[in-house]
Amino acid sequence: MDVATASLLSFALTSLLIELTPGPNMTYLALVSASEGRRAGFATVAGVALGLAIIGLVAALGVAEIIQASNLLYEGLRWAGVLFLLYLAWDGWRGGGDVVETGEGDGRHFLRGLTTNLLNPKAAAFYIAVLPAFVTAQTDVRLQTLALTAIYVTVATAIHAAIVTAAGSLEPWLNDPRRERLARRSLSVLLAVVAIWFGWSTAR
Repeated sequence: MDVATASLLSFALTSLLIELTPGPNMTYLALVSASEGRRAGFATVAGVALGLAIIGLVAALGVAEIIQASNLLYEGLRWAGVLFLLYLAWDGWRGGGDVVETGEGDGRHFLRGLTTNLLNPKAAAFYIAVLPAFVTAQTDVRLQTLALTAIYVTVATAIHAAIVTAAGSLEPWLNDPRRERLARRSLSVLLAVVAIWFGWSTAR
């Protein structure tokens, strides 16, 4: 096995372990899928995947380093992310996710998944601090960054899809309004806790 292949496999394993660690994406996907079904969950997964891909492209162009180097930009992005997660938790608590038209709901969930990741400085930090460690000297750095980004997005999307599939299986059981409200509010509280942890863990 050559160095480049070994590096890609090591990065894929690292990405898997990182994505298995509970975080905002995992919690929000469980909330959406359990309360609104798999279709809503997969629409959110698509938004999350696009957000991760955009940040990877931004990192490849060097823009992520500018954000990481600027306290003002970093803190603005960090607090915007925390507030958005708290808003999603509040929206889940009050049951604001009910949408009559499926197409409209899909678009809304897609945009929320996209936004939560574009406002996540930890995603940018991952591309700056973790990903470069797997870049080898034999190949063009930008091309390697794009390839590693594709691997990370693929691994993350697979795990997110699994979460949606598992959580979505609870939706029929949650058709009872009381059970649905209890589960939705419990997951909303958990998302709020994750938002607070996110704010604490990303502080400099």
